[in-house]
Amino acid sequence: MAVEFHLFEYLSDNYGVLLRDDATGRVACVDAGEAGAVLAALKDKGWELDELWITHWHWDHTDGLEEVRAATGCKVIGPAYEGGKSFTFDLSVKDRDSFSFGGVDVAVWHTPGHTLDMVNYYMPSEGVIFTGDTLFAMGCGRVFEGTHDQMFTSMEKLRTLPSETVVYGAHEYTIANANFALSVDPENAALQARAKEVEALRKAGTPTMPTNMASELETNPFLRYDQPSLRAMLGMESASDAAVFSETRTRKDNF
Repeated sequence: MAVEFHLFEYLSDNYGVLLRDDATGRVACVDAGEAGAVLAALKDKGWELDELWITHWHWDHTDGLEEVRAATGCKVIGPAYEGGKSFTFDLSVKDRDSFSFGGVDVAVWHTPGHTLDMVNYYMPSEGVIFTGDTLFAMGCGRVFEGTHDQMFTSMEKLRTLPSETVVYGAHEYTIANANFALSVDPENAALQARAKEVEALRKAGTPTMPTNMASELETNPFLRYDQPSLRAMLGMESASDAAVFSETRTRKDNF
């Protein structure tokens, strides 16, 4: 790989990621909910920050933005779409835009639902995507600003990723997500096995991020709306994929 990745934790359950392009030495960070955590991660790695990529406006992804910018002089990249709060970005990006990180192309995917401004950053050559609060291990983001139909469309978009794609979601929600997934897809053997694996990881204090699309397609109920076993459990064998997704999201909200 041309890029090195470093996952770090902040607040109670957030993840940030540092990236370093081997060819140029350029360094980026995905989101900045807590400036101290970003700066500490940079110090630990001995890296100097060049770019900050914001996925969406929520405070736990942006509260440290200005402090990090002031401390590092980094270029800030973020969504061009309106959200609950506006920021001054050096580069505003929208769906199907792309930019270069060192020698690596980064594609921008707009995935509204959780918020209206949500963007994901996809690096095809590295097989890596940063999904913010759109997609988690065995879960998806709660729908706040958007609609269930928008989030469903975002799931449809993410399902087109190659199965080997590595997914960096922004929260450690995996145990809770696994428990819910088992409630709607209890006969799924892959899900049963994965739930045990993540329980062991968390007991050991090990992050469950990143995940990958192959595992999510097997175990994430928010990507499995076309699967007969899930549909049967919901009593929605003849419903549209969008309706099954919406019912699954509603059940998770009330779980």
